Amino acid sequence: MAGKKGTSHRKWSKEDKLNIIRLHLDEHISIREIEKEHKVSHSMVSRWMRIYLEEGEDALEPHNGNPYSALHTSKSLSEIERLRLMVAKLEVENARLKKGYEVKGVGANKEYVTGSGKITKSLKHSE
Repeated sequence: MAGKKGTSHRKWSKEDKLNIIRLHLDEHISIREIEKEHKVSHSMVSRWMRIYLEEGEDALEPHNGNPYSALHTSKSLSEIERLRLMVAKLEVENARLKKGYEVKGVGANKEYVTGSGKITKSLKHSE
C-alpha cells in the first residue's frame, strides 16, 4: 500500500510489529492475509521479519527522527555522546565540502557558499 501524498504514515510500535510477526511465524497466517487485515504492506512485513530473524526483537524498536538532534539540544552530554555528535557534524561538513560548498550561519541566516565564493541563501529555493 503506497501512501498518498499529504497523508501521514502510520507509526508501528515494537509490540505491533512483534504481533504481526507472530501471526505469521506462530499461527502460520500468510503475509497476504496479514497485509489485508492489518493494512500493512507486504514489503513492510517482510522487512520486519528479516530484521527480527537476523537481529532479534530489540532491532524492531522505532527509529524516528534524527538521533543526533537530542544530543545537540541536551545540556548534559556524556563524553561518548559529545564525541558522536562531533563526528556526525564533521561527516556532514566533509560531505558538503566534497560537493563543493559549505554552510555559514544557522537557521534563517544560513547561507551556502560555493568554492568560488558564490553565496546562496537556500539551495532548495535558488533558481
